Amino acid sequence: MRFSSLPFLFGFLPITLAIYFAVPLRWRNLALLLASLVFYGWGEPVYISIMVLSILIDYTHGLLVEKYRSRDKLARWFVAESVLLNLGLLGFFKYWDFFAANLSLIPGVSIPTLGLPLPIGISFFTFQTMSYTIDVYRQDAPAQRNMVSFGAYVTMFPQLVAGPIVRYKDVAAELVHRTNTASAFAAGARRFTVGLAKKVLLANSIGALWDAELAAQSAGILTAVGGWLGIAAFGFQIYFDFSGYSDMAIGMGQMLGFHFPENFNYPYTAASVTEFWRRWHISLTTWFREYLYIPLGGSRKGTWRTVRNIFLVWFCTGFWHGASWNFILWGLHFFAWLMLEKYLLRDFLQKLPSWLRHFYTLVVVFVGWGVFAMENLAVCVRYFKTCFGSGTLWSAADGYYLIAYGLTLLLLTVGSTRLPRKGWDRLPPRCSWAFPWWSARPIWWTAATTRFCISDSDSSSHPRREGTAWRTRDD
Repeated sequence: MRFSSLPFLFGFLPITLAIYFAVPLRWRNLALLLASLVFYGWGEPVYISIMVLSILIDYTHGLLVEKYRSRDKLARWFVAESVLLNLGLLGFFKYWDFFAANLSLIPGVSIPTLGLPLPIGISFFTFQTMSYTIDVYRQDAPAQRNMVSFGAYVTMFPQLVAGPIVRYKDVAAELVHRTNTASAFAAGARRFTVGLAKKVLLANSIGALWDAELAAQSAGILTAVGGWLGIAAFGFQIYFDFSGYSDMAIGMGQMLGFHFPENFNYPYTAASVTEFWRRWHISLTTWFREYLYIPLGGSRKGTWRTVRNIFLVWFCTGFWHGASWNFILWGLHFFAWLMLEKYLLRDFLQKLPSWLRHFYTLVVVFVGWGVFAMENLAVCVRYFKTCFGSGTLWSAADGYYLIAYGLTLLLLTVGSTRLPRKGWDRLPPRCSWAFPWWSARPIWWTAATTRFCISDSDSSSHPRREGTAWRTRDD
């Protein structure tokens, strides 16, 4: 069930909110847990058992860690056991077929693939539950003794599918006591609506251009201009899709009384690849920094240890997104550029004009999106060969797409920056009073304009855009 689907918008969400606010305060975690299990089991009910198993594993291990904290070795063992069990579940369902297929290439080795449907959101809730036992061990949060409250944290439907990754310590206090106000609910509803507009009106619309260029690649008529148009389209699609889902999750969290961490901070305005990753999918980079990079030693043990640690982080980051070689290459692509910036390019980049630094960053990032988007590496190589001049430069179709999507791309470019927000903030207060429904964010203007600019983009006719082009391959 997608947040943008009609069953969710006009069925699940209003019914869940009605029940949630109708029951007494002490029963709201239970209502949230049951609603989240219904949401989770909508497509694959059998996988509710996986979710329940994950809850039981980490709930019991959190209590054991707290009980035996004075015996540090035993507490560490329970943390390690929890991590291994969670990674075992993730590895079996998400990576079994990947390893089986690749190991079977070795002569004499034959491992059957299982073809199991992937439990939805397993990459997200696995990381969340692992953070719980680690936080309890570090004494960053107390162990949750109420299984219903812990289950509500693990299964919380607003951020279950697409994040942001909510660490237990971020919401531990709100699981016990949270305040629901009309103003907070209204702010959450506005945030949700903004995210919905970004996803449905913007991401889905520009996704049609990416689909068209992929079709041109398959037909052997892709040009260099068309290739870059397609990569630009996917870059905007992935941003407005992913940030839209994050906005919807954060908004629904506010409506329910929770405060989730922000996940994006205008990443396409970054002036370096390093800065880009401080602004993109902030909850994931924070998780890897706190639970992998720093425990490995961070940058405290010399240059080569630092390089090794960053390599492991980016290898895992790529592999976390999907069980395919292109995701690993995507992670290593950014590892290489981050190392270049850290040790070779930092001083050079600082001397460049700001517009040139921005351009360099966008080229590196958007090339990375091309690698991310195409799981078939042979197709990816051919696509980029065309982009870099191995083929026709221009065609009449490119002219058509520039006319059809030129204004849309311009609007998306502007909407990716702070300019619309700054413009809105400079309006007289009476404008906000006159248009209270619009005061949430200037993305409304961008979304509405885009909707009218693209009259022939029916989101239902493009199943790829309704999939998880940007997400981990969890559904």
